[in-house]
Amino acid sequence: MHEEAIDYSLYLVTDRELLGAKDLVQTIEEAIKGGVTVVQVREKELSTLQFFQVATLIKSITQKYNIPFIVNDRADIALAVDADGLHIGQEDMPLSVARKLLGSNKIIGVSVATLEEALLAQQEGADYLGIGAIFPTKTKGDATNVSLAELKRIKDKVSIPVVAIGGINENNIKKVMATGVDGAAVVSAIVACSNPCVAAQKLCQLLNNNE
Repeated sequence: MHEEAIDYSLYLVTDRELLGAKDLVQTIEEAIKGGVTVVQVREKELSTLQFFQVATLIKSITQKYNIPFIVNDRADIALAVDADGLHIGQEDMPLSVARKLLGSNKIIGVSVATLEEALLAQQEGADYLGIGAIFPTKTKGDATNVSLAELKRIKDKVSIPVVAIGGINENNIKKVMATGVDGAAVVSAIVACSNPCVAAQKLCQLLNNNE
């Protein structure tokens, strides 16, 4: 599985703090049924063993539905569960090192907030870019804000897929997609909802009716 075949349109990033009483794996399965096209597992608080166990469970679901499974930040976990890819930020290991570890067949995405970072990531061989935060978000308090105009400027200057992230929900997803990006990454707009399947379906409808 490589970037040519990937639909980045509705990109789910997990956050267990927003789940409430819901089960993480069940929530992801419901979201996929509702139309999520990529799943990224993000776990900052778990031990390595716990993260490995969670990632293994999630991979079994993404595999069942043939959805790309991306691990945030942790190359060791991505390798251990044979995930489809890895997503790294500006403070994580360099892309060149991640590529050496994972090999050429895995997807590697990079978080960027400026055109300079975007062009550098593309040059170094990133498969896609995560750009944000587009709107203020509680799930990543330290994120730099990126305007819709800047998002469009970056999208116009790079040739690899671009996924916007940060505070995206059903009220603003159309504005985001109007910039021409390849997808929108959502966290609380699905994970925090009582019915993740319906939440994903609504977002998909808005994505697909973006004329």
